[in-house]
Amino acid sequence: MSPRRRSLAALVPALLTLALLPAAGASAANSPCEGQRLRVPGAERLVTHCLDDLTTAALLPQGLTNATDFGGLQAKGTVNPSHIPGIQLDGYFPDTSTTNTLHGWNHDSQFVIRLPEHWNGGLVVAGPPGTRRQYANDQIISDQVLAKGFAYAATDKGNTGPELYKDGDKPGDAIMEWHLRVAQLTVAAKLVAAKHYGRAPTRTYAAGLSAAGYLVRWQLEHFPQLYTGGIDWNGLLLTRDAPNLLTNLPPALRAYPRFDKKEPGAAEAMYAEGYPKGSEDLWQAHYKGLWDSLQRTIREELDPEYDGATQGGTPFCPEGTGAGCDTDYDYAARPAAVHDAVERVSLTGRISRPLITLQGTYDVLLPISRTGDVYDKLVTGSGRGDLHRYYRIENGTHTDGFHDLAPKVVRPMQSCFNEAFDDLVSWTRAGVAPPPSHTVPLPADRTGTGAIPLGCTL
Repeated sequence: MSPRRRSLAALVPALLTLALLPAAGASAANSPCEGQRLRVPGAERLVTHCLDDLTTAALLPQGLTNATDFGGLQAKGTVNPSHIPGIQLDGYFPDTSTTNTLHGWNHDSQFVIRLPEHWNGGLVVAGPPGTRRQYANDQIISDQVLAKGFAYAATDKGNTGPELYKDGDKPGDAIMEWHLRVAQLTVAAKLVAAKHYGRAPTRTYAAGLSAAGYLVRWQLEHFPQLYTGGIDWNGLLLTRDAPNLLTNLPPALRAYPRFDKKEPGAAEAMYAEGYPKGSEDLWQAHYKGLWDSLQRTIREELDPEYDGATQGGTPFCPEGTGAGCDTDYDYAARPAAVHDAVERVSLTGRISRPLITLQGTYDVLLPISRTGDVYDKLVTGSGRGDLHRYYRIENGTHTDGFHDLAPKVVRPMQSCFNEAFDDLVSWTRAGVAPPPSHTVPLPADRTGTGAIPLGCTL
């Protein structure tokens, strides 16, 4: 968004009000739907498609989803639902940042809303993991919940890509916009569903993986009135005090190169920072593709002064480089203003709606002992433990795509998510309490290759 005279946090009530108003100039353009007159309240642009199938495999050849968005999030061999007819709405809300280039719009705050022909009265709302865009969850969440009869809505969070930190005036503004855009879309999608189906959704769930799991927690802490419940999958953790995202990654950036060189003590240094024994086959891919980029992006968003005029840090700077190098980043030693910026976007555990958390014990982007375990303690410590179920998925890792890299090590979590979602619905609709929080063991059987099966029983 353009420079603001007030923080995005102060704009939340205004934009939620805007979402309740009729859209100005947001009529459905180029609509193939005869007689279709849907509007998305607050939207600046809208394109409507009536489709024989709203699932990913059918949308991809039509350009109505994007493989870059969802690539690597699902294990090969996963069978997704198909043949779900309905309406897809693509558009965007007013915004002046342009990190999202999809559809040639070069406009942020893009969204997608899917309305299945056979609706069960529910709605699921999601943000994308990491720096991805609105189609990131199409295989792992949209396909799954559409098949159950839910409407689905997803946002790009208002900024995307590795330079999202350029959006906003002060540290934390880009992340604060994430929360705003999820809430805004939730209100708008409820109104769209009510208009289309003739009745409002009877239940609304927030769902998300990684950064979007963090968003689920935030929504249930700050905007619980919008939701019936939520499910977060390997959600990242931001808190003022350690551990948090900015304390997890630099130790791995320091220790892994020494581990790769087989230096004494390097493996033990990794283990000491929460990277579990048995997950070593995953470390190289995370070092090359995830740890460094995530650290630099989030650190630049929350602590831009650390590297001075440099934006986004120096990729893979060697240990010992010193000030300005993210490998040597020491959150504890940073000024109070940095900790204040992190606190602004921090979680508290004070959820006010039922929440199911899933995290893999082999998550080596967000080590479970530094993230999921900590958030569970925050929820319990805030007196909300009765609203939370926490399932530690043995050998699950951050995204199921890593099962293809190490099929004898990584346990896919897609079916765990599907089962947990069903449990959340039963919990909130029929009062059937899910199983108590526990560690979900590996299945006893194996395929002939020794690969871990795709199934899951909580």
